[in-house]
Amino acid sequence: MQSKSILVTGAAGFVGYYLSERLLQEGHTVVGIDNLNDYYDVNLKHERLNKMKNHSAFTFLKIDLADKAGIDELFATHNFDMVVNLAAQAGVRYSIENPDAYIQSNIIGFHNILEACRHYPVEHLLYASSSSVYGSNKKVPFEETDFVDNPVSLYAATKKSNELMAHTYSHLYKIPATGLRFFTVYGPMGRPDMAYFGFTDKFFNDEPIHIFNNGDFENDLYRDFTYIDDIITGIMGLIEKPASGHTVFNIGNNNPEKLMVFITSLERALSNSLGREVEFEKIFEPIKPGDVPATYASTDKLQEAIGFKPETSIQDGLQRFTDWYVSYYNKK
Repeated sequence: MQSKSILVTGAAGFVGYYLSERLLQEGHTVVGIDNLNDYYDVNLKHERLNKMKNHSAFTFLKIDLADKAGIDELFATHNFDMVVNLAAQAGVRYSIENPDAYIQSNIIGFHNILEACRHYPVEHLLYASSSSVYGSNKKVPFEETDFVDNPVSLYAATKKSNELMAHTYSHLYKIPATGLRFFTVYGPMGRPDMAYFGFTDKFFNDEPIHIFNNGDFENDLYRDFTYIDDIITGIMGLIEKPASGHTVFNIGNNNPEKLMVFITSLERALSNSLGREVEFEKIFEPIKPGDVPATYASTDKLQEAIGFKPETSIQDGLQRFTDWYVSYYNKK
């Protein structure tokens, strides 16, 4: 693909950083924006941005999606070929504590991006949706054609709303738009609010980990954990295939793991990184409100579109994470 001017929102975030890096490596010009909020450790966001500061083709601007005038000015002064909207207030459980943040970022912010793409047309708008839109669907694997009108968290409701908004704008204003339903993304420099990161923190703080599965190993929670490199490969493939209208894709591993298997794999990876045996102290609790029993992506549609096939095993992915964690936080 020839060099493009691409806006990445949420560029200091986990997926935003890795995507920006890949786009720069492939010769594109990237403008990254982020509001650098303190939902989790801002130092990690600055660390990601610092890794890109020497790229001459990368520009960072601190802008909040909810700042309509700021977004309008951004689009007026840059001639973007494509937009990848990854900025959002993330997290299922936090949406119960702080719903306002989700309306501001995920609804108002996304509306501002859609309006900007309407007035300053782009070749392709890609945006982050989430596997949480599937709610407590019992049928697995989840397919893009499944009924998703019963969200069980406000976060999921905002992501479903994003899909409806994008569909409407695509229909009315001929904006080629692609929604990305991510399934539990993990890896080095990931989000500290995610379970694998939090469990590792607790181990080094000599604290027990809390596992919200009722201690029911027979009916354990399943998650389709997807390594960051596989996610980025999927996004890159879709960037090069603008939709004719609006469509959504699952981006997942298509191979869900029981939560307890994930935890023992994390213990093994951390043991390897430290050179000593690691076992977490575990406290089992009831499932949290808003949590879903299983996430399991059908990736047939994505495979058909771009030949997508995840390549990173859970053990390899977690090993890369724990090696990074031990080095970054100087835990040897």
